[in-house]
Amino acid sequence: MVRKQELGKVRKDEDKELMELMHCRQRFILLKKKANLTEKQSGYLERLCQANEPIYKAMLLKESFLKVYDYNDPVIVEEYLRDWIKEAIESSLAMFKKIAESFSDKLQYIINWFRKKISSAISEGINNKIKRLRRMAYGYKDIDYFRLKIHQHCGLLNSRRYSH
Repeated sequence: MVRKQELGKVRKDEDKELMELMHCRQRFILLKKKANLTEKQSGYLERLCQANEPIYKAMLLKESFLKVYDYNDPVIVEEYLRDWIKEAIESSLAMFKKIAESFSDKLQYIINWFRKKISSAISEGINNKIKRLRRMAYGYKDIDYFRLKIHQHCGLLNSRRYSH
């Protein structure tokens, strides 16, 4: 989002060189971990960060946030996240302030993940499949048939087991 905002400013100023650096073809470089960039991508990112301070700040905040996964102790994680939230709120980047405030509101839930390493991803995925099935069918009249379709789409029915 920071890249999009900055690109809008650059387009108004008609800075061709910076526009080329911030073009959407390059946006995935901003999403990658710095350690995973190729030499060419690293050079590109360095030029972009030198040319645009908000993008440089955003990159630093992103990279520092990712370091939270280096820790396993929930107490250390909480301390690290509180520091990161403070840093993000103090930044001049509206998007990161918004993210930091959201993290601050949900900090206890985030810390719980580091305590138990359990997520709701599987149940969320199943719920999304059920919603998609319901939309596709425009409402099944037979609830048992709908349950059967849910089981089929969620991999709970093995069709090979029932065919002879």
